[in-house]
Amino acid sequence: MTAMTRRLVLVLTAGLAALASGVTLGLVAFPAKSRAAAPASPYAWFAPLVDVERAIAERYVEEPDLGAMQLGAITGMIEALHDPYTEFIPADLISEFDKQVRGRYVGIGAAVVMENGAVTIVTPLDDSPAFHAGIMAGDVVTAVDGESVEGQPLQAVIDRLAGEPGSRVVVTVRRGERTLDIPIVRRQIVTRTVSGVRRAGEAWDYMLDPERGIGYARLSQFNATTPAELADAVAAMREHGLEGLVLDLRFNPGGLFAAAVQIADMFLDHGLIVRTAGRAHEEQRISATPDTLLPDIPVAILLNRQSASASEVLAGALADNGRAVVVGTRSFGKGVMQNVIALPSGAGQLKITEQHYYGPSGRMIHRTDGSTEWGVDPTAGFYVSMSNAEYTEMLRVQRDNAIIRDADPGDTPAHTDPGWIETDLADPQLAAAVRGMIGKLETGVWAPASTETPALAADLDELRRMRQTRERMLRDLARVDRRLAALSSVAPEDDLPTPEAIVPEGADLTGGSLILRDADGRTVSTLRITGPGVERWLLDAPVEVVAPDAAVGAETPAGAP
Repeated sequence: MTAMTRRLVLVLTAGLAALASGVTLGLVAFPAKSRAAAPASPYAWFAPLVDVERAIAERYVEEPDLGAMQLGAITGMIEALHDPYTEFIPADLISEFDKQVRGRYVGIGAAVVMENGAVTIVTPLDDSPAFHAGIMAGDVVTAVDGESVEGQPLQAVIDRLAGEPGSRVVVTVRRGERTLDIPIVRRQIVTRTVSGVRRAGEAWDYMLDPERGIGYARLSQFNATTPAELADAVAAMREHGLEGLVLDLRFNPGGLFAAAVQIADMFLDHGLIVRTAGRAHEEQRISATPDTLLPDIPVAILLNRQSASASEVLAGALADNGRAVVVGTRSFGKGVMQNVIALPSGAGQLKITEQHYYGPSGRMIHRTDGSTEWGVDPTAGFYVSMSNAEYTEMLRVQRDNAIIRDADPGDTPAHTDPGWIETDLADPQLAAAVRGMIGKLETGVWAPASTETPALAADLDELRRMRQTRERMLRDLARVDRRLAALSSVAPEDDLPTPEAIVPEGADLTGGSLILRDADGRTVSTLRITGPGVERWLLDAPVEVVAPDAAVGAETPAGAP
């Protein structure tokens, strides 16, 4: 068969919003050697994008939204990386991004939720304007600066509570039978990321077992203030005779890489903390320094499937160096080091994956679709799983214990039996960590919590989740089939036109090309097909097959006028 005979031409009429009206999409399978040559200069890469933008701006049937088109082009480039963690942050969302990553924003400093249709204060934050102004947990916000918030979305109310540093806002709250107007001066709020067992007034009580000196610190994320916060918490625990520490990294999505490295260095006086490697960077090996905050006391780290990124850096560093035991389940497996780049144009920021990181053992933390090993596993003997229902109850108790109330010395129980952690705190994983810690303190050996092999148990967990996901999808498909059957009984499918196949059955397009042409037949872009499944992605596109003769007649060599 000749090369000309092998060539498969399918031309599709595309009504894509990102192309000019009447565009034809040429799908041509060529031998791999027919790939288009690389652009002669970096600017040549942009030529098709400029051509398409100009054609749409000048000729599209309706006035296009050029801003949305630009955002779509940027999003498309990022999606082509198949990396869910690289993202574009538009300029108008940078402040919200900074709030989440850096833990800083300007406002009154209160956690709020929508409860029974009303904006309700969960708790004022530590040392915040709301706390000092007298805002209390359970207050219902009814107005901001005299304007009612009834019926407004939660985010809209949060936006009204935020503002410029030093500006004044009057928050009207309903407290029981009373209505109070509370003036508050906004300022920059630094979100605390380290918490303890329960509140003791405005402060945290970090001691789980005061008699044995077992302390507890929960890290919700890693930002610039987290290392200092943890150091302060450890100092408070030392005043109560700290002998062992539980670090809770469950549900911690990560944050600043440098903060995780700094905290790991607090517990290590030697050894590798983490290794990073990426295409645009030389390999970097970060090791511990001799000065440590807590070089000797035993440490247990709590992990679950929602522990990711910087959490895995810290847990992997301490576990691989024999400095801590890990209790719980395998971590998420987000082993990417990212950088935030401010775009020179001022259009926004790019959060881009630049490197992968590896634990001291050499294990790659990052999980891919083909991974059979990822993240950080529990220490042998300390695989302890919890159901979603158990986690829900545990988080409810944690939220309740985080509410700032008037301090009462009699409210702080002194328990020596870890069973109270399961009953009062609804936390079997934490109870297992404390039991193991007691064994270490009393006998010098960690008391194991289970006999399951952590890696095998983690693999079985993942397999179970994948099967559950598959079953949910099959149930959804069955529901669709039932709806189709019901509708077909009143509207026979025979009356529907049979869709024409976009790609002939059995055609192998891998190594071929996808050619986009404008309404005049000029080639505007050529894409190489790197694998099967092209038809699947075209099924939902607004395209239709045109006659083969039209396909041939529409061909215009690249670069032709």
